[in-house]
Amino acid sequence: MEKKNSAIVAGIIFVLMVVVISVVNSAGGGSYEFAGSFWALVPPLVAIILALVTKEAYSSLFVGVVLGALMASQVSFTGTLNMVTVEGLSDAVAGNAGILIFLVILGTIVALINKSGGSRAFGDWASKNIKTKVGASLATFALGVLIFIDDYFNCLTVGSVMSPITDSKKISRAKLAYLIDATAAPVCMIAPISSWAAAVSGCVTSEKYSGIELFVRAIPYNFYSILTFVFIITITILGFDYGKMKKFEDKAELTGDLGILGLSDDEEFELKKGGPSESVSKGKLIDLIIPVVVLIACCVWGLLFNGFSAIEEGGIIEAFSSTDAYVGLPWGSILALVVIVIYMLIRRVMTFHEAMECIPKGFMAMVPAITILTLATALKNMTNTLGAKEFVGAAMANAQGLQWALPAIVFVVACLVSFATGTSWGTFGILIPIVSAIFPETSSLFFVGISACLAGAVCGDHCSPISDTTIMSSAGAHCNHINHVETQLPYAVSVAAISFVTYIFAGLFDGAGITWLSLPIGIALVIAFLVFMKKRSAKA
Repeated sequence: MEKKNSAIVAGIIFVLMVVVISVVNSAGGGSYEFAGSFWALVPPLVAIILALVTKEAYSSLFVGVVLGALMASQVSFTGTLNMVTVEGLSDAVAGNAGILIFLVILGTIVALINKSGGSRAFGDWASKNIKTKVGASLATFALGVLIFIDDYFNCLTVGSVMSPITDSKKISRAKLAYLIDATAAPVCMIAPISSWAAAVSGCVTSEKYSGIELFVRAIPYNFYSILTFVFIITITILGFDYGKMKKFEDKAELTGDLGILGLSDDEEFELKKGGPSESVSKGKLIDLIIPVVVLIACCVWGLLFNGFSAIEEGGIIEAFSSTDAYVGLPWGSILALVVIVIYMLIRRVMTFHEAMECIPKGFMAMVPAITILTLATALKNMTNTLGAKEFVGAAMANAQGLQWALPAIVFVVACLVSFATGTSWGTFGILIPIVSAIFPETSSLFFVGISACLAGAVCGDHCSPISDTTIMSSAGAHCNHINHVETQLPYAVSVAAISFVTYIFAGLFDGAGITWLSLPIGIALVIAFLVFMKKRSAKA
């Protein structure tokens, strides 16, 4: 659809929604209660539809925010304006201040590494040691799995480190964004020491199990996360793609157009030239390794220090369970930035003036991600104000019935909520207490149900264009955000469908005490599906 036509369609949808909301409110006597009903999910759904129609994220998210504010204020002009500016955008910036600082500092560190020539040196080393596209994809996946502390940190670090390698093997930035996104959240959701494990532990209300114990025992049943890894490895080894991803990969292979977002003329020339410029010729591989190691070490320290400050006694696990990533990550990244600048000056790969020039460059590189993240968070604020939690809770309470089907139902509900709201943490924060009440703690289905909730939250987050992790993956890969969403959606939905079937098996096997058998079946289904898809694509 042309941009002009898509803008017209978006305008029509927005006007129609405003009219519908106004009519519904008038029919309710001017004070219709939108909160706690299906209306709570309408703003994010409209934003998602508009994003997919217009291929433009900023206006789509803003429309969702306005519609949510319109309902929350019961169609009051001044009330809507106040909701958008104060409870929407202002609270979004305030609530995400720590992560926004973290993003800017990460952008600055990436700019420092590029300026020093570290990225170029790593690309040269990789081009000699990683010979194939399969090797580059698996190396990207492996690095993503190794950086399991936090998904934001994962997305931006893997993107900056691996892009020279994937570019040299003609892997499109859309494929790189998928590899980043498909490892970032899933690995954090099955790593006991991560910001996600801490968040899950904080949502647990079990009387029998501690938060971290429940998290660990649920890992083997987190089918979506595990099967996503199987999917990536299998499709990489088989060496094919399908859906819109295939178009981007074919274009990259045939024309060399990798679909890099925001590439300057100088950078494009440098990429095509394939050689280091004089300004980065002094850079060595160590100029990438040391900054990345320092960044990881400082961020782990920041998370642990913040966690230990919040508890009176306990070890590393307890500290991670109590840490605040919105504080710990900025602490660690600020310390890392200072150390890295000092290192660069000692190495004499840049002057102090050149190092300071990287600060605004890092900020500018992160402006698109910061803008989308702010709008997405504002939209989540509107959804929370409209009582999405209460609506979903009531719907789940009515879902009790066939016990064997409940894990699959929980998975689907978590997928839908996470997709519509764009947040994994918000989703399992809503659903874990409900799931804990549905399944008895003495049943093995209790762990399966919790895992289904966590897996569904990751799945919906993975698919959603308003998810912060999806946004960070686009930013890390310097890929057009909507292109990233459209190319990875068929892959994510494929794994989600297989995960749903696997949860059906888990529910059926529970009575026979062989719930563990469901995971091998899921793995077999993923491999069989991809073998079938490869044969099908070969015939096309």
